[in-house]
Amino acid sequence: MAGPRVSLRTARRVAVAAVVLAVLAVALPVAYKWWARCADGVVKKGSSGECVGVTDGSYSFDGEFDDVMRMIKAENEFVAKESERGAPYVSIAYMTTLTPGETDSNPVESVKHELQGAYLAQRRANRWDLSGKPLVRLLVANVGSGSRYWEHTVGELIGRKSGERLVAVTGLGPSTQRNQQAVQRLSREGVATVAGTMTATNIREMEGFVRVAPTNANEAWAAARYLRKRESGHRVMVVEDKARENLYASTLSGDFTREFTEDGRRPELVVETKVFDSSLSDAWETQLSQISGQMCDYKHDVIYFAGRGRHLTRFLNSLANRSRCQDRKFTVMTGDDTTNLTSDEMEQAARNGIRVLYTGLAHPDMWKKGSRGVSPATIWYFREGGEDEGSPVAGEASKDAEKRPKRLAELFPGDSRDDGQAMMAHDAVLTAVHGARMAARSGIPVNGETVGGMFQVMDGDRVPGASGFLAFEEDGNPKEKAIPVLRLEQRAEGGPDQGPEGRESAEPFLVEVVCVPQREGTRRKPPEECVTPGEDRAGR
Repeated sequence: MAGPRVSLRTARRVAVAAVVLAVLAVALPVAYKWWARCADGVVKKGSSGECVGVTDGSYSFDGEFDDVMRMIKAENEFVAKESERGAPYVSIAYMTTLTPGETDSNPVESVKHELQGAYLAQRRANRWDLSGKPLVRLLVANVGSGSRYWEHTVGELIGRKSGERLVAVTGLGPSTQRNQQAVQRLSREGVATVAGTMTATNIREMEGFVRVAPTNANEAWAAARYLRKRESGHRVMVVEDKARENLYASTLSGDFTREFTEDGRRPELVVETKVFDSSLSDAWETQLSQISGQMCDYKHDVIYFAGRGRHLTRFLNSLANRSRCQDRKFTVMTGDDTTNLTSDEMEQAARNGIRVLYTGLAHPDMWKKGSRGVSPATIWYFREGGEDEGSPVAGEASKDAEKRPKRLAELFPGDSRDDGQAMMAHDAVLTAVHGARMAARSGIPVNGETVGGMFQVMDGDRVPGASGFLAFEEDGNPKEKAIPVLRLEQRAEGGPDQGPEGRESAEPFLVEVVCVPQREGTRRKPPEECVTPGEDRAGR
């Protein structure tokens, strides 16, 4: 029996529909890829269309980064031209959150300073005082707000190991679980990693991993040492963020308590530990307000705050607006995340009448003139001007505009360098460069594994970092690390307590610099050239 007859018109409709479906099958993915693409190597993710991925400077991620990204792009083009002439090169990535949201601890201003420091290291390594081979191509990698897209970005970087000669990833963001997972993945894939501001003590002992920042244990030792000396006889209240993701806060609290109580031998020195949870978006401010209100019930005036800078400002505001014991003078000591405060947040923290001290990662004024703990040529780049000691500008190089070294103040006029972020990013990139060139001089293939292996043999050939000469322990922590103790102060630029345009402003003032013992848990006397105490001009 014959089947139903199909009319010519129906057949045509079916054919047209098939063609349309075929076209859509091809066009829709293409259209989606076009929509999802921000730039080469950078794609949109999530409902907000956040741009994440890897760029050579062609894409800025934020308008604040335009200038430094333009410079990175131009330097990468220089490397490309030189490689066409046979010059060897390697790619080194600087990875962090370049699109920070409200919950991120590193604001755009801080990230901009990091990129400036990373670029300075690249430029020094390629054409200025540290020029050599292989040349350095600098990639910039964004893991997204809260590092939520770290897996995508790390995958992109791993894919560039061979074709683009990627040997190391630097920066790596703050101490969070996601960033730790990113480092672990890179380590498993044979990529060397150098953390710039990652301080959590429990992030350690990964293949090819080092950090240029002091650990929280180091910072706690420096803070405890300062408080015991300057606040003799005082007991301390600890305020801790217990958010699970915040490895920085949890290790900082435990390390300080251990150090201040002298390994538990004097437990009475820490009266109590109060906790809040920054992961509870609708409750943490209330928790901090309650804690500050309870301070009047205790006799001690010194508080150690183990939390992020953005939470510190809320705590200080609440403490300053207390309704009781207004005649009390409180001192709050905290850790390096204070350096991530924006200028406005710094101003807000300084004007509340509470003495705020913190252990920083680095500061341009932390080294005395003639100190043996830092390269004079390196620190020259981070000073505002005036003194020419250590200046790498000399001879024929100074006559060539491209070869004449420039301070950060000349490269990026108007930007502050007091937060130390540029110094740490510079040191992270320079450490990776140093490892690559040590491998090249050894005559072995220059790849992630060999570069990571060089980190452990830098004692006799230390990295000339801005935070000091750098060498590393087997667990990846830096040796003999100098830590600045800083105090927030109001600054008068337009009159008494006034900044530009009549606004109050604030800046960190260097109080003291200490060098922690080489190994955590020891009390070995640090080298004299690493101890550079400052003068406490304003008193206590």
